[in-house]
Parts: sequence; C-alpha cells; structure tokens
Amino acid sequence: MKPPPFSYHDPRSVDDAVSLLSTLENTKVLAGGQSLMPMLNMRYVMPDHIVDLNKIENLSYIKKETDALEIGAMTRQRDLEFSDIVKENCPIMHEALQWVGHRQTRNRGTLGGSLAHLDPAAEMPAVCAISDAVVRVKGPNGEREIPFAEFPAGYMTPSVEMDEIVTSVRVPCWQKGHGFAFVEFARRHGDFAIVSSGALLELDAEGRIVRSAITVGGVGAAPMRITEVEEAISGQIGSEDVFKEACEVCRGIEAMGDVYASTEYRQHLAAVMSRRALVKAYDRALGGDN
Repeated sequence: MKPPPFSYHDPRSVDDAVSLLSTLENTKVLAGGQSLMPMLNMRYVMPDHIVDLNKIENLSYIKKETDALEIGAMTRQRDLEFSDIVKENCPIMHEALQWVGHRQTRNRGTLGGSLAHLDPAAEMPAVCAISDAVVRVKGPNGEREIPFAEFPAGYMTPSVEMDEIVTSVRVPCWQKGHGFAFVEFARRHGDFAIVSSGALLELDAEGRIVRSAITVGGVGAAPMRITEVEEAISGQIGSEDVFKEACEVCRGIEAMGDVYASTEYRQHLAAVMSRRALVKAYDRALGGDN
C-alpha cells in the first residue's frame, strides 16, 4: 500500500500550477487528497508528477454575491459544512455535506477536488447538478466557464483539459423559503451512496409547484437531472401520490450495475429516493420542520 515514485511540485500561484501542467507529462493534481492518495496507494494511477495546490493562496473562500455563492476550489468541505453563508443561502449543500464520508474526510476534502474527481456517487457533484452551478477553470489560454450540465465528459472524467485546473464554482441561490432535501441510501453511513437524490422546490401561495429541480446520483456515469419528473410535477399541489407517480419514470433510466447493486435495484432506488426527497422538500417549502 505504497504509492509509486513520482516528482512532487508545490506551486505558489495558479499560473505556476498551470505552467507545470502545460510542460510536464503524466501529471496529477493534488487538492484534498481524499480520492487521489488511496488511488496512488493502490496503484490505480501511476503519475510521474504530482502538482500540489495546497500552498496556492486565494483558492479558498466562500462569498455571497447578488444571486449566487462564489466558492473557491480549494475550500474544505468542513468549512462549507460550518458556513452560515452556505446554510442560509444553499441549504441543500449543507444537508448533502452531512453524507460526505466522515469528519476526517471533510477536514481535508475540497469542493474543487470532488468535482474534478467526479465520482458518480459523490454528493458535491450532485449538488452542483441540481443547482445549475458553473465551474470555472484556468489553463494556458486563460479562464473559461463550464455549466455543470456540460461538465461531465464521461465516467469520472470532467471536461477539464490536462493543462487546466478548477479555480472556483458559482452556485446560484434559490429564493428564500424554498423547499430542499438531500437523501441517500448506502450500505452504512460514510460509504459512497448506492443512490442519492436531491430536490429543490418553489411554491406559489396556493401550494402549487412553480419551480423544481430533481437529481439522482450513483445511478449513471454522472449525477442525472430528472427533467421528466420536474415537468410532471409542475403546477401540481404536492402529495405522496403525486410524487410517487411522477418518480416512476426513474425505473426506466439508464443505470449502472455492479457488485453492490444491480441495474434494476438502482432504478428502483432512484424512484424511491427521489420520491422521498420530494416529499421532504415539499414539507419544508410549506414551512414544516421535516
């Protein structure tokens, strides 16, 4: 359980990091290390160079802009978990963080690292998917923005070039009083989700759903927005039956199968967990304490 030999680099600026990525071959970027270090130890990856971002200033911050949160890529998950700004303006992120590994994991893990690793069962990519987040990256040709819907390029593969690094994430905020929920099914708490689901809802004065976002994680190669469910519940007054019927479409989505769960079981869980998330979010939108 020892990593292969590699050359270590610790740049002090984003430009220096980009320069290293542009000139070195077979390079991996180290952020929190919660995914990379185990993969190195098990020799799933064998890079010749490691570029450590931990000594770069100005990549860790949480700011509230007019209608969004601006979060630096090196912001620790533990800082997000305890941030009043996050809890007030993006409560689904705060709730999802409770499912991320354990305290030690969140102490080191970063938002940008989770997105760049892009595990299909990870919670932060699911939150970014449901929030229509925008990921900012920087490379030798300058900065560019990637809407999260276009961020996954494949299984555990973000649409980030080899000489680019994630620098920040913009997470749009929903209006005050919206309903939210993030639920998860795993073999035990702290494990990666077999299936997770998140829901965001806005209601009118009569309790009808005027805006919604639903996502499932752990099912496919990346978190999925279930637009069919969003369309089905639009204009509806929420109820267990309404949500159950709408979520049945999840039984037909393309799902992975592995040693932990079959394709059919993941499809079943997607229907069940998305319904639970909607019920919980709707109750909160009505002012409940669920």
